[in-house]
This record gives sequence, structure tokens and C-alpha cells, in this order.
Amino acid sequence: MDIARPVPEPTSVTVAQDRLRIRYAVIGAGALLAGVWIVWLAAWLLGWRIDDLGIVPRHVTGLVGILTAPFAHASFQHLMSNTLPLGVLATLTLYVYPRATRLALPAIWLISGLGVWLFARDSVHVGASGIVHGLMLFLFVIGLLRGDRLAVVTSLVVFFLYGGMLLSVLPHEERISFEYHLGGAIAGLLAAIALRRRDPAPARKRYGWEMEAANDGIDEEFELPRADDVPVLWQRNAGESGHGRVIAFRPRPLRPGERDPE
Repeated sequence: MDIARPVPEPTSVTVAQDRLRIRYAVIGAGALLAGVWIVWLAAWLLGWRIDDLGIVPRHVTGLVGILTAPFAHASFQHLMSNTLPLGVLATLTLYVYPRATRLALPAIWLISGLGVWLFARDSVHVGASGIVHGLMLFLFVIGLLRGDRLAVVTSLVVFFLYGGMLLSVLPHEERISFEYHLGGAIAGLLAAIALRRRDPAPARKRYGWEMEAANDGIDEEFELPRADDVPVLWQRNAGESGHGRVIAFRPRPLRPGERDPE
């Protein structure tokens, strides 16, 4: 399903399209969050070991974690800390860039996990924080690259809300996988550069003075001529004689009962 791009003038049709766009974003983000919560509840109720779902760097058995690690969380507090930013960022990404998100989200998911498997410390890495960091940097960078009003506003809002995440790509706590954060941020940066033109730019509102400037060439033919371009009636051409001409006027016919003025 394709989603119509935003337009500047609110009409009944554009409002309906925008509602469809919002519904698409909310349902998509809700499905992602539902999957994360369902897997965590299943692991908690069934007693699954977190090692079976996480990424174990440079171990063949840990490769499956590239797909499953974002669904697994070490604790309920860990899950809650990722739920709100994941929901907000996923909704914004799906709303503003519905076409790019179809490629960006899987790319961030896989690239961040693969980076952890290749370069991270020997431990079990779990959580959706890599995807959160990837979506945050994706929204921030792609907005600066595109430059249209909706993209820039979204970029500034995301940086205002979650710009502090950039500090967590550096090691600062032993039990926090900064490698997952860094891998997600790099994946989001690459996705923003590669997919910046995937979605069409929103239609820009045109103001009256812009249309007047664009129509300058058309209006020139309706402009009055300049004074220098108007020929002077009493100037003679070089070939004309110096004698003047007398133009005879017919006398006005007399009305009934009117006498000749002579």
C-alpha cells in the first residue's frame, strides 16, 4: 500500500489522506511494539533463557540473535526504557518517510546486529536500543539532507527529544551494550544517506508574490509601452517635404430651423 504525500492546503481529500497516513504509522509502530512485548512475556512465562535469543559475538549459535535480540530484554525496566522511544520514533519514521522505512528499518535491524556479532565484547547482547538509536539518527540526518519543511521540523523535534542518545554510543557502563547503540547509529546514518530521496518531497505552498514573480514574462505583453517607444505625431520622416497639409472638414449639416452662422 502506498501513502499519499503531505500537501500544504487542507481539503477534505488531503485530510482523509493524512488520516490514512497517521493510521498506517500508528498501526505499524504498534505491531512492532506488540511483537517486542509478546516475545518478552513469552520468555518470562515459559522460562526461556535470554542467551538463546541474544547475540553472542563471533559464535555461530549467536547469529540467530541478529533477528531475535531486539525482542529480548534483560529485565522489565530494560523493556520499559525502550518502549516509549521505540514507539515514538517508529511512528514518526513511518509517517514522514513511509517508503524509506520499508527498507530503513530492516537495514538498521540487520546491520546493527551484524556489527554487534562481529565487533562487540564477549557477552550476550539483547534489547531494541540498537533500533532506537538507528531510527533516531535516521530521522535526524535524513531531515537535514532533504531540507523540506516537514523533514527539518521532524529532525529538530527528534534531536530535542532524544539527542542525548548520541552520548550512549560511547562506553560508559559495563552492563550496557554501547556496541549495539553504535551499530544502530551507524546503520541509521547509512540508511538516511542511501534513502533520502526514496519519498517524494511534500508539495510546497506557493504564495501570491511568488506567482507574480513567475508570471513577469507573461504580463509584459499587457503592459503599456514606455514614453520613448511612443511615436511623436508632429515629427516628420526624412523623406517628407517641409510643406504642411490642410485637412478639409465637411461642414456640419444644419438642423431644421437652424440658421447659417455666417
